[in-house]
Amino acid sequence: MPSTHKKEKPWDTDDIDKWKIDPFTKEDSSGAFLEESSFMTLFPKYRERYLKDSWPLVTKSLEKYGIDAVLDLIEGSMTVKTTRKTYDPAAVLNARDLIKLLARSVPAPQAIKILEDGMACDIIKIRSMVRNKERFVKRRQRILGQNGTTLKALELLTQTYILVHGNTVSVMGPFKGLKEVRRVVEDTMQNVHPIYLIKELMIKRELAKDPALAHEDWSRYLPNFKKRTLSKRHKPHVVTDKSKKTYTPFPPAPEKSKVDMQIESGEYFLGKEAKQRMAEQERAEKSKQKKEEKKREREKEYVPPEESAAKSKKRKTSHE
Repeated sequence: MPSTHKKEKPWDTDDIDKWKIDPFTKEDSSGAFLEESSFMTLFPKYRERYLKDSWPLVTKSLEKYGIDAVLDLIEGSMTVKTTRKTYDPAAVLNARDLIKLLARSVPAPQAIKILEDGMACDIIKIRSMVRNKERFVKRRQRILGQNGTTLKALELLTQTYILVHGNTVSVMGPFKGLKEVRRVVEDTMQNVHPIYLIKELMIKRELAKDPALAHEDWSRYLPNFKKRTLSKRHKPHVVTDKSKKTYTPFPPAPEKSKVDMQIESGEYFLGKEAKQRMAEQERAEKSKQKKEEKKREREKEYVPPEESAAKSKKRKTSHE
């Protein structure tokens, strides 16, 4: 049904950005929090010295938002919690992401940027995606590229900060960039080379600059890489030529089992002692043959080589 509440809105013009998020200030807060919220994360032993040196910078940046930070070197943990001065409810969530990034070896000056509006982080766990350790190391190296070129290209295209460390990939940036980086990382660990995805991102970046293509489908402009399945094709070891064989309606005779072969040779009906005697005789015969072969090889060294018949050379007599 047609709406009866449609009225002219002179204040709603095209130059207004409806998606813009205004910064949260102290005037927007309703007062102090009733409950204390806190988050704690552990950090590895090798990060202890760096965190101890950079902790004054972390606490100074968190004081602006009224967040208290505690570094426990004995337990190996970092804790952030709200105070009476906290006015932004989302500040403690940003502080939680900050200590997570610090634990994953992100430098403190870079990790502090997570407290800004419009910044988000994503920690991608990549170890469980590949079982084989050698294959995992090779595919993780693909994300970095030669001298870090692939990683730098990804950072420029997605406007993010990426750190590959151990079994995780830490990403910082806008939400759209995080989504693209996660897709690239997951596809790379599933044996899709990142150069294909980087090429696709470059084409999308150029298409976004054209306002005429804003409402069109971009699939015809994007590259379509087909998978090659030639390596997975089964190749038989021995190819038999069926043209030479004559057709017979009867199926081939079944192969004789070990028991059938023992019955034919009579070994099946022998007792335990008789079988042992036969096995000893076979071993003795084999050892005897080997001894004879070695003896022949040793005798070859003492056989004199055949000398070619010396040709008599006629002396040239000089006629006076």
